[in-house]
Amino acid sequence: MNRDVTGRCLCGAVTFRARSAEDGVRACHCGQCRRWSGHVWAAVGARDLTVEGPLRWYRSSDKAERGFCTECGGALLWRETGGDEVDIAAGALDQPTGLTLQGHIWVADKGDYYPIADGLPQWPQGADT
Repeated sequence: MNRDVTGRCLCGAVTFRARSAEDGVRACHCGQCRRWSGHVWAAVGARDLTVEGPLRWYRSSDKAERGFCTECGGALLWRETGGDEVDIAAGALDQPTGLTLQGHIWVADKGDYYPIADGLPQWPQGADT
């Protein structure tokens, strides 16, 4: 499903608009996402991103970079380095989103302090969902 989505960071200094490429949210349990978000990174894929405000990209690996607000530090975006698609933090989207959690990726790396018991699909690494 393609729909326009909007959102903002915690302080509101960064706002964005994009075209959602999916109607489902994936939860990523990899070590980098857990450290960056403080727990689990839940995101929806999107294209045609337009951002206003003090966004900075941090190259977190050879393959990816993460976008955050330089004012409040809000974790907002993830993309493959040089890619034109982004993953947008589901929690930063304006409500109502009309989205639902579809599954969990990188569960082989999940934290040892929580179970994943919601019955949704789980992939040991990434998934083409």
